[in-house]
Amino acid sequence: MNIESIPSFTEPAKKLWSAIPAEIRKRLLSNVWCGACSHEVTITNFTGVVKSGDLLLVGKCAECHGDVARLIEPQ
Repeated sequence: MNIESIPSFTEPAKKLWSAIPAEIRKRLLSNVWCGACSHEVTITNFTGVVKSGDLLLVGKCAECHGDVARLIEPQ
């Protein structure tokens, strides 16, 4: 998935995501914990929303295709 495209992000989530440098975004997407795989994986088919001021990415594990999420706290 091209991390430069923003699929199904809310406007506040799009603003927070766009403020993160591209290299950091790439690292965040490839460093997501999967409970089923019990190690870090890449998140795919993700969407983004803002919850309590934090950016929440929800998507699928690239390996087992189970549900995963990544919470990103703004600086």
